[in-house]
Amino acid sequence: MGADILRIGEHEFLSRLLVGTGKYKDLEQTRLAIEASGTEIVTIAVRRSNIGQSAHEPSLLDVISPHKYTILPNTAGCYTAGDAVRTCRLARELLDGHDLVKLEVLGDEKTLFPDITATLEAAELLLRDGFNIMVYTNDDPIIAKRLEEMGCVAVMPLAAPIGSGLGIRNPYNILEIVDGAEVPVIVDAGVGTASDAAVAMELGCDGVLMNTAIATADNPILMASAMRKGIEAGREAFLAGRMPRKRYASASSPIDGAFF
Repeated sequence: MGADILRIGEHEFLSRLLVGTGKYKDLEQTRLAIEASGTEIVTIAVRRSNIGQSAHEPSLLDVISPHKYTILPNTAGCYTAGDAVRTCRLARELLDGHDLVKLEVLGDEKTLFPDITATLEAAELLLRDGFNIMVYTNDDPIIAKRLEEMGCVAVMPLAAPIGSGLGIRNPYNILEIVDGAEVPVIVDAGVGTASDAAVAMELGCDGVLMNTAIATADNPILMASAMRKGIEAGREAFLAGRMPRKRYASASSPIDGAFF
């Protein structure tokens, strides 16, 4: 059996766990947790992190090397299409022409749900500008398909509100998005623990992106390791094909044809 490759645009990855860099106590803990996760894709909030904007301050890139990881700049904290587009352009300049970005345009500070109208507007502008877009969206299969048809290289439906840790609240919508997608589906937001990540993978999602669940755990490094295992177990279970659910018992050792 060949390697189980995750393909996003022209990029190929073995890990299906994507991790963020916010909320850790310091850069060293960030580095150790990311290493323990086994991730190959690290997302960075450009508006909230230093990746070269401030030359005299510590940079995340000092501990998360672009030579080791694929850096995924994101537009966290943007509430308008214009802000999101400007943030992506800044990231491309700081990262020497890097064009793979995570787009999110938020609707309000309380729920952090995506503003879908603004997201569609920003996606159109960024696609026209040559970006490869992984896009944060709600769990609406119609919107997910529209973003795919526009040319986004991955759709990233929320499982629950950002940072909530509630797990997948609407698995049937996620399943519908997966069934209709021809690009990777990455669950983004709401995962709280390793079993949540496993559920997402068992539904057929191509990956999971998380930050808060790891960074705010009592032991972030151990939780990063647990998430890695949850992703791997869920993916293997999906590929194996689970047994059908039944209403009644079925003996593990059937007696048909047995001799007494």
